[in-house]
Amino acid sequence: MDLNPILFWNAIITLVYVPMVYNIRSNSSHIQRVEILLNKTREEIPTRYVTKQDLHTDMQRIFDRLDKLDEKIDKLIAG
Repeated sequence: MDLNPILFWNAIITLVYVPMVYNIRSNSSHIQRVEILLNKTREEIPTRYVTKQDLHTDMQRIFDRLDKLDEKIDKLIAG
């Protein structure tokens, strides 16, 4: 069996092409998995953090309670 240049060239191309295609496919599947995880993270983040309005409401309640305590302490000191 003679090794003509076309057969040799096809073998070289195959040895380069097949690992390259395998690598591209594995990278593509990995990228899809990362995108899915990123989308899940984007959906979960708003449930973990407080909104500005909720924070403002909670802080206002705390300040109102502190004001009441301050008034009571002033009455005790003055009384």
